Amino acid sequence: MRITDVTTYVLKLSGQQAYLGRMEDGSELTETRGYVVREPWRSLYSGRYETMLVRITAEDGTTGWGETLAPVGPEVSAAVVDTMLAGWLRGREMTGVRPLWFGLRDLMRERGHLVGHQADALAAVDIALWDLQGKLTGLSVAQLLGGATRTTVPAYISGLARSTDEERAALAADWVTQGATTVKLALGKGIATDLATYDAVAAAAPSLAIAVDAHWAYRIGEAVELGRELDRRHALFFEAPLAPEDVAGHRELATRITTPVAVGEALRTRYEFADWLERRALRLAQPDVARTGITEAMAITELASAAHVPVAFHHSVGLGISLAAGIHVSAVSQDTPFFEYQPDTIPVAQSILRTPLVAGPTGFEVPTGPGLGIDIDADHIATLAKEN
Repeated sequence: MRITDVTTYVLKLSGQQAYLGRMEDGSELTETRGYVVREPWRSLYSGRYETMLVRITAEDGTTGWGETLAPVGPEVSAAVVDTMLAGWLRGREMTGVRPLWFGLRDLMRERGHLVGHQADALAAVDIALWDLQGKLTGLSVAQLLGGATRTTVPAYISGLARSTDEERAALAADWVTQGATTVKLALGKGIATDLATYDAVAAAAPSLAIAVDAHWAYRIGEAVELGRELDRRHALFFEAPLAPEDVAGHRELATRITTPVAVGEALRTRYEFADWLERRALRLAQPDVARTGITEAMAITELASAAHVPVAFHHSVGLGISLAAGIHVSAVSQDTPFFEYQPDTIPVAQSILRTPLVAGPTGFEVPTGPGLGIDIDADHIATLAKEN
């Protein structure tokens, strides 16, 4: 069965509120503001949910869908697919995913393009190939990967996107009434501020396990100080504490606190993760399947397993395709304690599916149909893409 077509779709969708809610000054992050920095963090954010989808079509008309994590500038990864990857794929025999993956990966790796937007584009194509292979064989992605270890992947609530600690604490308590057991706070706003938020949430919802995402905000001394306070509070994990390229700093931090240091959303390859794992610079790996692809994600989980490091897959603004891919990989992996549940993202993610994924604050059901097991509304996606 040969591949006949590769098509990209750039989507920029509106939700009930922007990802992670209001800006620090209380203003709304609307789509008319363009890309802005959410101070005190340093990265660009959009008021919309932006992504890039790929559809790969076989000669019998069967299609596979993929998605990359592209919270800003999804046009860039679309251009990589359209300009470099699609032409190589068209006409090739669909005998399996891995031979195609190796060929795609090698197209630009010797020119230094193994990471960044090139890797993002590869991830979307890889996911689409796994979805297509599943549909051609009648097997789910989990079955193609060797079989799921469970039918439901536990979740943790991510963000508590409210403007004040009082509001965040009330929201946390409400999540408990809905069955939530774990929450991650979007912090990195200063040690005293972070601890005040943590303590307010812990007081309002004492049954919750609480993790902290510092959004790469701290230097090593500050991270150690905050980390030791998190140790005293028995925090679940401490995510993205230092600059993402500071492997040595993360290693030092991991040796000086007991709260697990969590890293991974900025990494895209097994080679990057191998370096961090060999240096003992992280104790919880957080790859995002929409940045690694399924093939690379499986390699990363095996490396982490060999280092006795659990994997908790990252998920932020991705839609239903990347969500389903992450659930499948989580389900087949041995030591994946939970998957990220983004309350504001989920309704937007479901909007491109005819039948929604079963997802809630307690976890995600693993789709069982062929490929990713989701029913994509292709006509709706085409319409949405034209609106950008």
